[in-house]
Parts: sequence; C-alpha cells; structure tokens
Amino acid sequence: MLYIVATPIGNLEDITLRALRILREVDFILAEDTRITKRLLEHYGIDKPMISYHHHSDQKKIDQIAALLEQGKNLALVTDAGTPGISDPGNKLIYELIVKFNNRLEIVPIPGPSALTSALSISGFPTDKFLFLGFIPHRKGRQKFLSEVLENDKTVIFYESCHRIVKCLEQLSELIKTSDIIKPVVVCRELTKKFETVYRGNIGAVLEDIKNDPLKGEYTVIVGWRGHI
Repeated sequence: MLYIVATPIGNLEDITLRALRILREVDFILAEDTRITKRLLEHYGIDKPMISYHHHSDQKKIDQIAALLEQGKNLALVTDAGTPGISDPGNKLIYELIVKFNNRLEIVPIPGPSALTSALSISGFPTDKFLFLGFIPHRKGRQKFLSEVLENDKTVIFYESCHRIVKCLEQLSELIKTSDIIKPVVVCRELTKKFETVYRGNIGAVLEDIKNDPLKGEYTVIVGWRGHI
C-alpha cells in the first residue's frame, strides 16, 4: 500500500492525527528531502527509515520503490511541504507505479495542508471555478504564461520563488497597463510561518509593498477577475 501523506507547509502543528499514525505505521517513508522530513519526524518522535525520492530520481529508484511494494511493504510518500503530487515530482512516481502495477496497487490519500487551497481560502475571490497553473516558467514562456493569466475569466493561482517574484509582478503590471485590464491580486508569502504576509490590492500597490519587505520563501499569487476586489 502506498500512502500519499500531506505534511505542514510551515507550522508543524498543521498535520493530522491520521497522518502521524500512518507515518508511524509504514515500513518506509519516501521523502523529497530526507533532511527536511527528518525534522518533522523528530518533532513527533517518529523513527522510520527514509528513502529519497525527488525531481532528479531516475528509473532505478522507481524500480527500487516498486520492489518494496511487491514485497508487501507499506510506504508513505511525503514532499518537503504540503500535498505530494501538487507541483511536485511525486506525481511522476504515482503515475509510474499505477502503470507498473496495472491498478493492483492501493494508493491512499492522507489529506492535509496545501499552499494552493490555503491561499485560495483567504483570497475573497470566486472559488467555485479556478485555474491552477503551478510554477511560472523561469525563462522561456513567461510572457505567454502571464498573458494567459490575464486573459482568463476565472480566478487564477500560480507559484513563484522569492528570486523572481518582483520581476513577475513587474511583467504582470506592464501587461495590465498595455491591455487596459483591471484585475486585483492577492499574494501570499510564507504561509503558516513566522513571517506570513498577505498582500492585497491592485498590482502596483502590491508590487511596492513586496519590494519594501524581505524577499523570502515561496509566493502564491492569486489573480482575480474584473469586478472583484
């Protein structure tokens, strides 16, 4: 059995009792970064062997994981923060195992934190329909990506790093000026952590506020649609 276990995106108290029980019961924990997961496990007094699985893991590692499952071992997949598989390399592993076991493998979600839903829940924007685009491209395709964000008639959510958030909002601001589109934004920084900050308003005001604050962690950007504040 493979459990997909959501872990805190910051505050270590944001983990379910069920998740803690599963992490204590499984034979192995598959971790994106074993050093980060070790801190969580030590905090809750959990001592389990870990196997590294991340973006650069090759087919050999997937075969190793599959072999453990074939031996009847129960595994838990965790990411550094949040829900595995959401803008995360875990989705490739899950797909490969589904194909390999031809749907004979039981995959169980253990729900919990996600920066996507956490930010969306406090945005005030319509949430009956929304578009999640993951991380904005680093170089090629950024302009097209942001143009599609502005042209969409739904609430749009995407992620950006602290290294590029200012550039991202500057590009978005320029596109808004040239297209004469009025759209409000909400940008969330360091959700559930000590320096959690939520910026709201028009793109220009939010950009200036972010420039005046320390650039730290990952940012969740939510773009509303015309007529909402």
